Amino acid sequence: MVADVSGFDAMVFAQRLADGDIGAFDYVMSLAHAGDAAAQTIGGQMLLDGQGCVAQPAEGVYWFMQAAHQHSPMAMNMLGRCHENGWGTVVDYPMAAVWFRRAAEHGLDWGMYNYAHMLERGRGIGSDRGAAFLWFGRAAALGHARAMNFLARYYEHGWETDQDTIMARSLYERSALAGDYRGECSWASVLVAEERFDDAAIYLERGLSKAPAAFIEAMRETLGSSGNPRVRELLSTCLPASGT
Repeated sequence: MVADVSGFDAMVFAQRLADGDIGAFDYVMSLAHAGDAAAQTIGGQMLLDGQGCVAQPAEGVYWFMQAAHQHSPMAMNMLGRCHENGWGTVVDYPMAAVWFRRAAEHGLDWGMYNYAHMLERGRGIGSDRGAAFLWFGRAAALGHARAMNFLARYYEHGWETDQDTIMARSLYERSALAGDYRGECSWASVLVAEERFDDAAIYLERGLSKAPAAFIEAMRETLGSSGNPRVRELLSTCLPASGT
């Protein structure tokens, strides 16, 4: 433990990271043990990921809990993620929803987005698409790129609001420009509908380069079912070969 703890310093942490993960972890954990909530949150993430240390997910959950009790919104959100995915603890969707809601109510955009997803899916909480729409909207208003993409679907299809294709188009574009892979692929779909195929290829390729395998396969199925030859051309040029 260090004496005369003055709190977590992001610049010092960045320099320690530049010098090596182990030094950064030691710096963070010295402050975490001294009660610094920011350090506890970052230390929890490093323990979860095995960055600068042997991965200890359960220990990461412990430090997220310490920080959450000091009102760290990101720690609350990470507790939600841990309970949602079984990282360092058992899968517990109701508990995940509790922590996501707390993070959302403390103003964290990721908490809002994750809580909206739980509400939309009825996962660990009663399904409430109207409340999901509101929370996606709050996250999008804070600039959350992925929330913009999901909010756009509500306006596109008229879910829980009047149908507004202009608003949907704007949100898809904003999500894409902010670099979210879902937004980039959704915006590519908008451009395909407008027959702007060259522009669509740019965004589709960007999105798919960052997307997980399940999302890529879903896009393969969507594009592959199209009878438009230009769309099928996108399939062959932008999608990696199946099984790679």
